[in-house]
Amino acid sequence: KSGSLAGVPISGCLGDQSAALVGQMCFEEGQAKNTYGTGCFLLRNTGTKPVMSDHGLLTTVAYKLGRDKPACYALEGSVAIAGAVVRWLKDNMCIVKSSSEIEQLAAEAGTSYGCYFVPAFSGLYAPYWEPSARGIICGLTQFTNRKHLAFAALEAVCFQTREILDAMNQDCCIPLSVLGVDGGMTGNRLLMQLQADILCIPVVRPTMSETTALGAAMAAGAAQGVDVWNLNPDQLPHVTSEKYEPQINTEESEFRFARWKKAVQKAMNWETIETSCTSNGIEKKTNGAPCWIPPTLVPIRVDP
Repeated sequence: KSGSLAGVPISGCLGDQSAALVGQMCFEEGQAKNTYGTGCFLLRNTGTKPVMSDHGLLTTVAYKLGRDKPACYALEGSVAIAGAVVRWLKDNMCIVKSSSEIEQLAAEAGTSYGCYFVPAFSGLYAPYWEPSARGIICGLTQFTNRKHLAFAALEAVCFQTREILDAMNQDCCIPLSVLGVDGGMTGNRLLMQLQADILCIPVVRPTMSETTALGAAMAAGAAQGVDVWNLNPDQLPHVTSEKYEPQINTEESEFRFARWKKAVQKAMNWETIETSCTSNGIEKKTNGAPCWIPPTLVPIRVDP
């Protein structure tokens, strides 16, 4: 309407995660991508029919590429804490001096040594949607050190993604065979390998990881009258990528995931309603915020 772009038509408009889905060229039903940023956002293309989830996921519009084309839908699951857990280790705990250091630190450990980290700092998102959960670190021994904790933090991102992917597989009744990944954290090669190991399927990372920007450009460029891109399946642009294959057996992966699920259950219902008696009444605490019950409601004790 104004400024240097006045009069220039808008030929494409996509939300952040939908743009990443397009940038990953997940145009076929069943294809999925996961974006690793401060949080994680996993979208799976469900085609022209919206799928309503029975396992804690959201149904969203994926894209509509042309006025005469049908809208396509997706199932979406979100993880609150992904890259933010690395920042927490750096800023709050001073375990690492830079975000890039965590890969080296975790690689030196090679294992969490039985340590599991559930970074539910403000509750858990999909598929639990449990605001009462809080972060916990369990399975500690006298041998646990900061390297094991760094490894456990990276595993936590992968386990949370596994939770969402399992929910999607149940909703769609068709297991995912490969996962496309993008976002800042995908530069961590150890994380990507861990993700493939925990999912037991290949993980594919485009060498150009800014797929959100790419998807927005593709949608705008494919619009009628612009025609810079052709998004027909047989004419999609080729994007080079790295592929991470699972390197551990399924039994070990399932064992580690079962331990993670056990840790999640221990993180649940941490923030509960607590009461304590005071001289002026009963102080009722809900999620750390006190509210007062008037003293007149306090039972009076009468000694015999």
